[in-house]
Amino acid sequence: MSVATASYVARRAAQKERVRILYRRALKDTLNWAVHRHLFYPDADALREKFEVNRQVEDIERIDRMIAAGEATHDKWRHPDPYIVPWAPGGSKFCRNPTPPPGLYPFCVITYIFLPS
Repeated sequence: MSVATASYVARRAAQKERVRILYRRALKDTLNWAVHRHLFYPDADALREKFEVNRQVEDIERIDRMIAAGEATHDKWRHPDPYIVPWAPGGSKFCRNPTPPPGLYPFCVITYIFLPS
């Protein structure tokens, strides 16, 4: 494989990864705007259609411009207060029961004493 071909393949792989990441982020953000599934599914189909329209584009420079435009649009229309799963980092239940401070550890140890019967 020549250097030019390897460079082309590597750039196309990077573009595919960026498109995949953009699609997943946009799909998750769509769920923040349409909180009920019956509202989400048509929006998800419309989003998928926007991506599918440009699936056959082969010009590398045009693909880079379209990805940049898609990322800019996503950043512009991101939800200001996204839904976070309660037990995930940033959620309301995350670290609800944190570990005790280091100075309290000897006092928190439960000691079992077994007496001979």
